Amino acid sequence: MSGYSAKKDRAIYYSNANPQEVMQRPSVGADFIQKLSSGGIDWGTLYFEGRLAYDAQGRHKLEPQVYNAYVRAKDPYLDYWAGHNRIPVGLESYFDTHAALLQVLSMYGAGFDRDWGVGVSRDFSWGDAAASLTSGTGFPLYVQGSFLGSARVSKGVLSQDNYNVGAYCSGGQLADITGYHVNDHEVKPYNTLGMDAAYLFDRYELRTDLRKGVKLGATTYAALARLSVNLLDESRLKLEFQPVFTGADKNDDYFLGAGLTYAVTADLSWRGMFEYERSTAEKRVLTQLYYYLKVL
Repeated sequence: MSGYSAKKDRAIYYSNANPQEVMQRPSVGADFIQKLSSGGIDWGTLYFEGRLAYDAQGRHKLEPQVYNAYVRAKDPYLDYWAGHNRIPVGLESYFDTHAALLQVLSMYGAGFDRDWGVGVSRDFSWGDAAASLTSGTGFPLYVQGSFLGSARVSKGVLSQDNYNVGAYCSGGQLADITGYHVNDHEVKPYNTLGMDAAYLFDRYELRTDLRKGVKLGATTYAALARLSVNLLDESRLKLEFQPVFTGADKNDDYFLGAGLTYAVTADLSWRGMFEYERSTAEKRVLTQLYYYLKVL
């Protein structure tokens, strides 16, 4: 993955507005999935995904990263998980974009892509509900008075009804952490309320996410809308447009992005993106090759 910034007039090697976002760097990795069973009955699944990323801004250029690392189990009533997994907040709770260039709100500093802890969920005919209790630290496993409770309930089954509308909340106290680095060990209150929605119609996809809360003593808010159009056979070509608005204590910013994804083969995808950031007047053009190779 690489790109060009008009403001910096140089190449960049990250796909998000913030170069400190650990999951948006060029990387090579592996994932592992193992079914857990006893007596001929599958009762759970073990997931792991890790990678070695290139950090152009860091002291050490190569950075080991853990993405998914959790066990999921189920009984007739609930699904359970423990480890490093998604928390039930916003689009990122069910819309996986970690390999994409256009990102959800967690990559703009408004939430968590993954967190360490435990969670439960249940699917219903009308939708789903989920809750979690996590460390509130994101990628590093650091617990020193930091915690985060989250819950989300939604209406609609996206694969059946072509829509899903959810409401969510989070509350706890957090330390100031950027990526894997703890900036300040003092914990401060965190809470957020939000609403997200996804709607699929014909070859179009519409997604939106709105949230507001308090993070580390500052009032924060963020909003996202994304329109996607699927083209060609098997939707091998996808065109997307996305505005993102963020703010903290009246310091507003917005990002305008447009992206293109082409599935060259079942295992190889090419992506391109243009993004404009208002606060810095920066224009970025990025490109990415994503290859998935089955080794076992």
